[in-house]
Amino acid sequence: MNKADLVKKMAEMAGTTKANAEKLLDAFMDAVTEAVSKGDKVVLVGFGTFQVVKRSARNGRNPRTGAPLKIPAKKVVKFSPGKKLEDAVK
Repeated sequence: MNKADLVKKMAEMAGTTKANAEKLLDAFMDAVTEAVSKGDKVVLVGFGTFQVVKRSARNGRNPRTGAPLKIPAKKVVKFSPGKKLEDAVK
């Protein structure tokens, strides 16, 4: 499912227009992006949690040459699904 499919489904389920659903989806994504970029955790009970975690530096290998290389530490966004979402997937 891509963004257009999601907007269409949201509009159908909410009984609103696609334009309004797209504005709401964009606002949701902007709000989550803003919170996570500040280092805040976004918890949607039953759905999941978005949070920033620090990935430590590690050794790796260049897949083309096989030469060892150092992969630097960095921050990444992690999504942990909630119980309701996990149960729906099972």
